[in-house]
Amino acid sequence: AAYEVTEQRAVAVPKDPVTMRNVGTEREPEYRFDNHLHGPVTVAVVFAKAENVVSDPPLPTLLELPARGQRSVLIGPLDRRSGWKYRIEMQAVPGSLDAGKDGAPVYRVPLRADTPIHIGQGFGGRFSHDTPGSFYAVDFSLPVGTPVVAARGGTVMDTARNFHRAGTDENRDGPRANYVRILHDDGTMAVYAHLDYGGVAVRDGQRVQAGQLIGRSGNTGYSTGPHLHFSIQVNHDMQLATIPFRMTDTKGRFLDLDGP
Repeated sequence: AAYEVTEQRAVAVPKDPVTMRNVGTEREPEYRFDNHLHGPVTVAVVFAKAENVVSDPPLPTLLELPARGQRSVLIGPLDRRSGWKYRIEMQAVPGSLDAGKDGAPVYRVPLRADTPIHIGQGFGGRFSHDTPGSFYAVDFSLPVGTPVVAARGGTVMDTARNFHRAGTDENRDGPRANYVRILHDDGTMAVYAHLDYGGVAVRDGQRVQAGQLIGRSGNTGYSTGPHLHFSIQVNHDMQLATIPFRMTDTKGRFLDLDGP
């Protein structure tokens, strides 16, 4: 028998970790911030415009939202006999502000024992590891489809799995990499990026152990070739920043993670 087959490629859109909406009324606004990630997110809330208004808590403020949790800001007139206007804005960054203070754990290489280790770019790499968000990162050169395992146990905080292209336009391609973000018990977050289209093998909220399969390498997002980008991130003053770490191969030997 013959069947008509329709092929449609998914279009991935980066998801917002937090949404803001007024769950009150126009006269008595209550802005609720909902965290959609399976890990903490810190939200900076400010008045972009404020005339005769007061809020609880007072703005500007930082709100830490627990995993899948929510917080609210109440707004009203300072003087109810006069008119009032306002506009609020928010910035959401994954992670707690006090993470990563439980020592310096050693990570295992995020590859299986039978996978050769080729580091294409290490800490401070000249091509793209030149900002606080990428400086302490390691790029493992790998064929597409190579198994990727957890370098440390934790909870899958969020993932992206449906991107399918790569390019060198950082603004366009940067947010379009498939990844797995794993939250550790000390609040740090491991990012495994540029995974293959559909190459995520875990679900959001899942608990994983070190060495467990979490995905397959690919070539998506801001990338010039197939590789796995690995880093440990913290929320530093409302900016995602990488921090240095130590890593061993599957036999316990330390890897040289510096350069080129």
